[in-house]
Amino acid sequence: MHPVTPLRRAWAPIAVVIGWAVHDPGQTQRQLERLTTTTLLIALAVVVPAAALYGFLTWWYTHFAVTGAELRIRTGLVFRRTAHIRLERIQAIDVSRPLLARIAGVAKLRLDVVGADKKDELAFLGEREARALRAELLARAAGFAPETAHEVGEAPARRLLQVPPGVLAGSLLLTGATWGALAAALVVPPVLWVATHSLWTVLATALPLLGAAGASSVGRFVADFDWTVAESPDGLRIDRGLLDRSHETVPPGRVQTVRIVEPLLWRTRGWVRVELDVAGSSNSVLVPVAPREIAESLVARVLPGVTVPPYASLSRPPRRAGRCVPVWWRGHGLAVSDAVFAVRRGLLRRSLDLVPHAKVQSVRLTQGPWQRLWRLADVHVDTGADKSVTARLRDAEEAALLLRGQAERSRTGRRDALPDRWMTP
Repeated sequence: MHPVTPLRRAWAPIAVVIGWAVHDPGQTQRQLERLTTTTLLIALAVVVPAAALYGFLTWWYTHFAVTGAELRIRTGLVFRRTAHIRLERIQAIDVSRPLLARIAGVAKLRLDVVGADKKDELAFLGEREARALRAELLARAAGFAPETAHEVGEAPARRLLQVPPGVLAGSLLLTGATWGALAAALVVPPVLWVATHSLWTVLATALPLLGAAGASSVGRFVADFDWTVAESPDGLRIDRGLLDRSHETVPPGRVQTVRIVEPLLWRTRGWVRVELDVAGSSNSVLVPVAPREIAESLVARVLPGVTVPPYASLSRPPRRAGRCVPVWWRGHGLAVSDAVFAVRRGLLRRSLDLVPHAKVQSVRLTQGPWQRLWRLADVHVDTGADKSVTARLRDAEEAALLLRGQAERSRTGRRDALPDRWMTP
């Protein structure tokens, strides 16, 4: 790994000391009062070399190798761990460049592997080396021969969308969660001070609330800054971040569900958010905010041949559904086309889920006692991302027909689906 990698682990012993101090602040304060200059220098002379030695040893015992069929990553100072990642199971490789890593000219690779809950990492590599290794691994995973994979290089990309900073900031200001977190941070601490007159109680409550408010506004702006979506043979590439730059890849063949979210305050601007459920991956957002027309064009890139149905074309549940779910039953809707199973939910915050028939793993019908009384039922479709999309409060006869019809559409869709590969050798 890159020689600056030891700095990645050198903070661990220092973090242990800080954790002990936070765990028992009273004892820490008493120890600090008795601390002399000589004791402080001795402590620094022990902690700093220990941190440097720990970082160096973790770097020294970390290795990786690319063989004919797999990537091997060996880590561990005391307990050894060797990960054997088969190349054909790799579905995406993301390049992450935190702020300090960008200054040092290094990057880390995060590998999305089918069936793995946690991403394996290679941190840190030189930035040029990281991109070359990523391109070679993707080429090898796509079927290129080992002797030619390193010559393929990174596939060219064509930019489809770039979110302007003003639009991103406006979307955060028009999000209810931002104002809710800010209101809690401003209201709760004064109330606690009046009730308890305890500074520690107020600080212990105010700091997490202020952190949550910052994460929902400033934090999201920094993380999503300069959000760019580009199209390439290995999938849709997402580049984002003001301080920490992230380069992610979404293989369209692995997308199980596309979700178009429309918060209440965004409707006057015609903005939507596009989210994804990807099998075996934590990638969940395709674009944080975009005009609806542009968002729908991106959906067509992820789900070729799919047209997003307008809200007006989705059929509502029967009026008697209001006996089970008053008022909010009007926010549910359903449309089934030759390509997708589309479900709408929500009145204030609308959400439209699109599930390609080929991605449906199972179909279920559920009916509670109150629903049976009013001849209603729910139809669930389960996807390969361990998620379910539910058409709620449908007429019982319609639900039974939908159950049988969706099972047949899923079989036909899987038979005609293209393979989940992102390159053609």
